[in-house]
Amino acid sequence: MTFVEYKQLNPFQRFAYNFSKTVKSAPKAIANFFKAIGMAIVKFFVGIGKGFKNYGVTFVKGDWATKLSYIIFGVGDLSKGKYYKGILYFLTEVLYILFMMFFGWTYISKFTTLGTVKSHVEYVGRAPKTVLGDNSMLILLYSVLTIVITFIVLAIYISNIKDAYRHQQMKNEGKKPSTLKEDVKDFLDGKYHITLLSFPTLMIGIFNILPLIFMILIAFTTYDKINMPPANLFTWCGFKNFGSVLDVFGGSLKATTFVELTKWTLIWAVFATFTNYILGMIVALMINKKGIKFKSLWRTLFVLAIAVPQFVSLLVMNQILQTDGALNILLGYFMGGNPQIQFLNSTPLIARTTVIIINCWVGIPYTILSMSGILMNIPEDLYESARIDGAGPMRTFASITLPYMLFVTTPQLITQFVGNINNFNVIYLLTNGGPTTEKFYQAGYTDILVTWLFKLTMSSQDYNLAAAIGILVFIVCATLSLIVYNNSKSMKDEEAFS
Repeated sequence: MTFVEYKQLNPFQRFAYNFSKTVKSAPKAIANFFKAIGMAIVKFFVGIGKGFKNYGVTFVKGDWATKLSYIIFGVGDLSKGKYYKGILYFLTEVLYILFMMFFGWTYISKFTTLGTVKSHVEYVGRAPKTVLGDNSMLILLYSVLTIVITFIVLAIYISNIKDAYRHQQMKNEGKKPSTLKEDVKDFLDGKYHITLLSFPTLMIGIFNILPLIFMILIAFTTYDKINMPPANLFTWCGFKNFGSVLDVFGGSLKATTFVELTKWTLIWAVFATFTNYILGMIVALMINKKGIKFKSLWRTLFVLAIAVPQFVSLLVMNQILQTDGALNILLGYFMGGNPQIQFLNSTPLIARTTVIIINCWVGIPYTILSMSGILMNIPEDLYESARIDGAGPMRTFASITLPYMLFVTTPQLITQFVGNINNFNVIYLLTNGGPTTEKFYQAGYTDILVTWLFKLTMSSQDYNLAAAIGILVFIVCATLSLIVYNNSKSMKDEEAFS
């Protein structure tokens, strides 16, 4: 279809055309996504190969101090007069050796089994005494810590070799290494970004990266309420946990639960995202329309609606929607009798519909505020040109307002969609996953994957299964986000509305 033919379509035909185009391009986009992942993996291993090559070349070309730096950290720097850095490199090696001798090796040596000695009771005379065995949790945790520290020390080791060879080359060229004062000045000027980001990076590593690695490894173990340390040991089980939730054709209750909750999670995320987006857009257009009075008042009212903490609003709505709640009492006044409608715990359809509607109450005000800001920043000359060309309100909306808003808010839409996949508050505080059913494993009809994960962790203590589900949710969210964003106009044509 040519550009002229496309422009002659009405808004519904354009939507149908773009939707069809998106569906047709989806397989190619997915293929390109996995191709990019494959290329990244290849690039990674090529980089490792180049690193080994440089490692050997540096050793061959290095002098005695550079060669000795391969065994003793800091010798190359010390021999060239870079004393403070050489001492720091040497202390790193000494501290790492001491760490491994007195702590790290104790746990890393048991990493493959996660412990073999069980806790047991021994009798001293007639008095029983509990003798604690290996603690699989601590073995895994401290093994992860040891592995991470080892990789950090390995990076420092490579830096030590590069530094030694660089100073060797500087000496051959008649140059002197920089002093401590010069380096400090450089880190407060040209390399200030490194100084500024060092502490946040360290904190991210401690409080984000380490727990993430630990959680990923838990998914490959038998850690549950039966194998709970320190009383019992858990061990590695490979991909057994993933198999239990993906064994769709085996009739597994866990697999059935995972498939059904995944369907509902995606349906929930789509409705929760686009109902808020579309309705919020409509209200924002109404408020910002020329001729509307008291615009500041309407915006203030919506701000007040979101000023109340979300969990408070949801708990209040939970009480209002109970069988003896305010809504049923109000319906009784108008309809007569006592209806006692169970909005949250009757049928799955009613409960799920209620959850989606209530989510509009807590989500639309945020969309209105963001949309209002975008509408105020659309260039007025675009509308003036459209009016001169004879375009009406619908044509102007379809050709200018909607494309501009989609262009600006595509990253926000992706964020909201992923956020709704993991929207714990609305589901848990409104229905707690109900209505309950025996068809699902530790889940109800309105549970989404993240609330199921929470229940598996806090109620049934199936930590290994919860970790596996967490990894699968991450893979789904990351894949969808990258594919949609990389194929959006916001990514491909950043200058479209500049």
